[in-house]
Amino acid sequence: MFRIGIDLGGTKIEAVLLGPDGRLLARERIATPRGNYDGTLAAVAGLVERMKAAPAAVGAAAATVGVAIPGALSPATGLVKNANSTWLIGRPLDRDLEARLGQPVRLANDANCFAVSEAVDGAGMGATVVFGVILGTGVGGGIAIDGRPLRGANAIAGEWGHNPLPAPRPEERPGPGCYCGRRGCVETWLSGPALEAQYQAATGRLRTATEIAEAARAGEEAAEQALVLYEERLARALGHVINLLDPDVIVLGGGLSGLARLYRGVPERWAPYIFSDRVDTRLLPPKHGDASGVRGAAWLWSDTEAGAP
Repeated sequence: MFRIGIDLGGTKIEAVLLGPDGRLLARERIATPRGNYDGTLAAVAGLVERMKAAPAAVGAAAATVGVAIPGALSPATGLVKNANSTWLIGRPLDRDLEARLGQPVRLANDANCFAVSEAVDGAGMGATVVFGVILGTGVGGGIAIDGRPLRGANAIAGEWGHNPLPAPRPEERPGPGCYCGRRGCVETWLSGPALEAQYQAATGRLRTATEIAEAARAGEEAAEQALVLYEERLARALGHVINLLDPDVIVLGGGLSGLARLYRGVPERWAPYIFSDRVDTRLLPPKHGDASGVRGAAWLWSDTEAGAP
């Protein structure tokens, strides 16, 4: 079975075609028609048709289509909610795409797609429960169980970024304001912009997260302290996830997943926050990098579900 995956992002739309054996056969990225819903539908439809017509796609005319979106379909209304691509909110995106393409389409949150990709043939391959973490401009998460996404009754499973930072210290209360309307959310402490703002507040210097990591490697004490504090906060936040979900594997994605020190420093710090005599959960980098979301969208269809509604 051929599979097409679409990652519908705020600035770019990416498409891949996977062969029956999971090999990547075609890939394309285009700019997102920001603010233009009809233009977005047309862009996705065009990508799907080009994937089916790719030179390596002999027999792909009946390929399944899965789409990763920066939000979720509301179980109550069937319309998109919680999307930072705001022109999608309140729209029946799955039904509109199905009408354009003339075939069933599956949609899932982009973090869930990331978790599925890494569970099926990535860093979490073979694991029963995989928690996929997005550490980037925002903080999100997704859950895959036996390689399938866990949506949840409210379509918000894995949304750990909008819980309060666990075990807050006095100086961390009430915490920075969050766009969701609350204060002290995990996202306000652990996103890339949050790390950069914390470093700037301590030093007066504006640096990217990558530059902070480079400065720490070069021996700058302020940069090292900023990263140690970041690791400790991430350990607290993931310790809370482990207490609730007890995953076999946690895979980090997003821009900050490239900080190699996290995979050593965070597990060294999370034990005090986990209700267990030992912690066997593994913290791993993604195998597929920034392609995990689009690959996970393709894997929303299993071999036995082709043609299923």
